[in-house]
Amino acid sequence: MARRAERLALPVGVVATFAILLVVFYYPVGSVLVAAVVRGGRLTLGPLADVLGDPFYTGMLAGTVRDPFGVPAGLGGWVRAGFPSVEFGLFGFTAWQAALSTVASVLVGLPGAYLLARYEFVGRRTLRSLTIVPFVLPSIMVAVGFLAMFGRNGLLNDLLSIVGLGPVGGVLFTLKAVVLAHAFYNAPLVTRLVTTAWESVDARRVESARSLGASRLRAFRDVVLPELVPAVLTAALLTFVFTFLSFPIVLALGGLQLATVEVWLYARVQDLALGEAATLGTIETVLSLSLTYLYLRYEARQVRSRGTTTLSRHRLSIGWRTLRDPVRVGLFAYGIVVVILFVGPLASMVVESLTGSGGLTTANYAFLARQQAATAVGTIRPLPAVRNSLLFGLGTLLLAVPMGVVVSVLAARGGRGSRIAETLMSAPLAVSGVVVGLGMLQTLVFGTTVAGHRLVASGPVAIVLAHAVAAYPFVSRNVTPALSGIDSRLLDSARSLGASRLRVLVDVELPLVAAAVLAGAAFAFAISIGEFDSTVLLSQGVNTYTMPVALERYIGNRSVGPSLGPATAMGTVLLLVTAASFLVIDRLGGRWQP
Repeated sequence: MARRAERLALPVGVVATFAILLVVFYYPVGSVLVAAVVRGGRLTLGPLADVLGDPFYTGMLAGTVRDPFGVPAGLGGWVRAGFPSVEFGLFGFTAWQAALSTVASVLVGLPGAYLLARYEFVGRRTLRSLTIVPFVLPSIMVAVGFLAMFGRNGLLNDLLSIVGLGPVGGVLFTLKAVVLAHAFYNAPLVTRLVTTAWESVDARRVESARSLGASRLRAFRDVVLPELVPAVLTAALLTFVFTFLSFPIVLALGGLQLATVEVWLYARVQDLALGEAATLGTIETVLSLSLTYLYLRYEARQVRSRGTTTLSRHRLSIGWRTLRDPVRVGLFAYGIVVVILFVGPLASMVVESLTGSGGLTTANYAFLARQQAATAVGTIRPLPAVRNSLLFGLGTLLLAVPMGVVVSVLAARGGRGSRIAETLMSAPLAVSGVVVGLGMLQTLVFGTTVAGHRLVASGPVAIVLAHAVAAYPFVSRNVTPALSGIDSRLLDSARSLGASRLRVLVDVELPLVAAAVLAGAAFAFAISIGEFDSTVLLSQGVNTYTMPVALERYIGNRSVGPSLGPATAMGTVLLLVTAASFLVIDRLGGRWQP
């Protein structure tokens, strides 16, 4: 009996994982897709045509939907008019800001990859560990940091006034602020991917090119650059997907004035225009899944084989000689940019939380304490937010870790199971959290009738389920490489001695990859702590709002004046919790790779 239970344990785990994904992800997201093409029980493309044919959404391309046969005449009229400027609507603006953010992220991230791959210096390992920060820091907290740094009374202007320079204005609530914040998030992703590719270049090929008379520049162009281009393109495509789906940063730094599809979708839900929101979510999901599919196909064609002899790193030292080396001067200047862009917002948030018009103060934290004691309806109290975030994080671990391990086992086996696991891992990453939240709101929170019974998932349950769906891919991405790297002879030996597949997993594989599992668990906890997209739709009052949701409420009217103080104080509390998660990930050696 026990033997049979062991044989069935893994298949049952796979079925349970599929069932959870079906109920929590595919069914809610599918309901959004169905709501966009079904009206009154009949299949129709009318809602999609209405959105795609509306100039507000698609700009000049709307005419191709309303009157496709009139496109040639329209193009002719545009040419005869002298090529006047055209509008591309909400989708066009979303793609435009994603493209600008991608370019900025690549430009900021590439020098960092060069620094990490080609130089050895004190703190290099720590700096490389910091490239996983985008997957840990809550984006709404980063937005508060940018408000605190670039505001009229922000830290940057305070520092400039000390040296007699005028204030910097016109940054906040503009496209520049959104692009900078996206670069904060995605430049480390570019650095991480390109550094890995650079470190995989076989030094013997470079030496062979140099021995045949190639200059250093020619050897780089002909040998190193072809190895880097796939990594750069992969990072650019991922960055475009992430910034196309960006929500909290645009909401806090742009609002409806710079609305992207995500922000407008959220606004439609707030206005209870759920049909229009479902149509927008459907179009956005199709676009993001298509881009993710292209990324997976492109990545699958790349053969990543690490050279047996890697490129040696140069020792990077700082001294008077540094001023005579243009490369070191450039890297030093890059370091200043990195400090301003990456350290500045977080430092500004902490400083602003502890300062006021009279200098150092704890007034902002005292305000949070008063909020905790307030009894007025609608008051956002900090301690319930902290408590909810921690409890939801623990609940997420209970679901996300087993799900991630099961998917990793499927992926590590290879064959069709590997392809299925790849699909399962990628879909939640490619679907907007707002779309997932909308789907869960329509199905689980509002209730679904099954066999005559009304099934309803309360706010906390729905939030934990949504967080688990968002977090388990990070567990599997940590565990899958570790499982795949285990010597198959160990597993074969255990099986030859009579151990079942479950026993081999529990007694041999999991102990060998325990660090990867723990790192994945830390990632899952950090993802849950910072998740905002679906949570802001699913939270229902004091029992469900989390730290990121409370932080967004404290931002209020997005003022950069005194009202930002409580937001920076709440953001600092969130930063401390997130930093603890990051330290765990760093100590355990986070292995997640996009």
